[in-house]
Amino acid sequence: MAFEIERRFLLKENNIPEWLKVENIMQGYLCIEKNSVQRVRIVNEKKAFFTVKGRSGRISRLEYQWEIPLVDAKEIMEKLCIKPLIVKKRYFVNYNGYEWVVDVFEGENEGLKIAEIELKNEFEKIEVPDWVGKEISEDERFYNYSLVLNPYSNWKGVMEE
Repeated sequence: MAFEIERRFLLKENNIPEWLKVENIMQGYLCIEKNSVQRVRIVNEKKAFFTVKGRSGRISRLEYQWEIPLVDAKEIMEKLCIKPLIVKKRYFVNYNGYEWVVDVFEGENEGLKIAEIELKNEFEKIEVPDWVGKEISEDERFYNYSLVLNPYSNWKGVMEE
């Protein structure tokens, strides 16, 4: 069984700290249910993945992922995925011995910037960098699948810290 345990935060500042690498990500959702989602993701127009995620705890989820042919992923996104697709740049940042990921959304979700960190367990203590703002780990509005159903560009009165 595979688990993803992560905490998520809004990015406090416009500047992304010094990053190690950046990826261009496009992802689409095939199925969004109360307890699970299915998605297809393309990374840097080179690799593609099919992922199934399910709820299993407060900030942890079951996660299963398989690499699939790029051509299949593109066709699935075009013909089967719920629109709009999620488009974002993902920056990888080292801070205090941890690798943080910063997602800068584009398209329908432009303006949204989220920092996240994967943990070994739900109770692991971390030092939160000063460029990280309000925690949104349990706020479903910020889940990628929620941003498909209600893109950030539609939100009124939501302020980043």
